[in-house]
Order: sequence, then C-alpha cells, then structure tokens
Amino acid sequence: MSASRKQGGCGCCGGIFSLGISALFMWLWIHTSNPKCSIQTLSLPSLSSASNLTADPTLSLTLRLVNPNQLKGIKYDPLNVTVYDFPNKSNVIGNILMPGFYQGYRKKATKPGQGTANTTVALRAVSENGTGVFRVDMATAVKFKTLYGYSKRHQIRIGADVVVNGSGVKVDRKGIRLRSMAPKMGNSCVVLLAALFNFLLFALLDFW
Repeated sequence: MSASRKQGGCGCCGGIFSLGISALFMWLWIHTSNPKCSIQTLSLPSLSSASNLTADPTLSLTLRLVNPNQLKGIKYDPLNVTVYDFPNKSNVIGNILMPGFYQGYRKKATKPGQGTANTTVALRAVSENGTGVFRVDMATAVKFKTLYGYSKRHQIRIGADVVVNGSGVKVDRKGIRLRSMAPKMGNSCVVLLAALFNFLLFALLDFW
C-alpha cells in the first residue's frame, strides 16, 4: 500500500471518528429526560391520636428531585402536591405548594414542604390496624435550559401510593418514586439518532 493511500486512509478514519464524536455531542444536546422525583418523608402527626381531632393537622412531605440530563438545566414552576385518600382519590387530605426553582444538569435537590391536612378524611383512610394508604400526586411544569435559551414548558404529572403507619409516618424507609402520568418524550431524538447511525454506516462502507 502506498504512503499516499495510507495517509488517505488515516484521514478518512479521523474524519469518521470526528463524525462519531459530533454525533455523540448532538445526542447529548438533543436528548431530553424528565426529572426524577421521589418521596423521602411523609408525616401526618394527627393520625397518632385517632380520638383527638384537635391534634396537630400539619401535613409534612419531603421530595427529592434529580435532573438526569447531561447538558440541560431544568427550571421548575411551583410544585403542587396533593394527598388523597385511597384508592379512588375521591377526597383530598391536603395540599402542599412548593416554590419553583432552577436545577443545574446532573444536580439533585431536596425540597421540604408543609400544608394543613383534613384530619377527618385522613382518619377514614386508616384501617383498623392503624395503617393507611394515601395517594400522592405532584404536578408542575418545567422548561429545559440549553446554550440557546429555554425550551417551551412541559407539563409534569406524577404520583405514587404511600403507606403510613399508626403514627402517620411513611412506612417505607426508602424513597418512593413518583411515576409519570404524562406522554413520554424523545421520539424525535430516536429518529435523529437513527439518521446519524445510517450516515456513519454508509461512510464506513464507502471507505472500505
């Protein structure tokens, strides 16, 4: 093989490598994932005294939010948390409104909040053994920040079932993941990635 052909081959390989790196950064820039959210703590002290309806009606909850995106920050609107009785969500136990905030990429945030619970409704959701199951839903809207500014708002609606004990405290010591009830994002990213893959594949076949 001549020296010029070797140099041409090395140049082509270098070009393909550069295209691959460019495709990776383009994927990181375009690919968008919704934030991950979990309930770390939930407390309703009034449940510890079923016969005392004048007990502390404070409803306390702590959320943990994770931004899984590599190159995008997330700007949250206020977080609206609603706690319902279980299972049909026919009655609201309480609401908690948390202020909006900005979260950098790959960052985590812990957000505590408090509200006033309807003790009567909460007590009806508790079984004879002192435990109860509440439904916790969280709704907000987010905008993703890139080098070129913010995206349009995306609605986030997520929720989970939470078991509390006779003292009104969340039973599970681990965080409970709130699952999304909104349409999944990212279909356009899949199409673009497929196009980039095909381009790189044809470039390799042409080289060989």
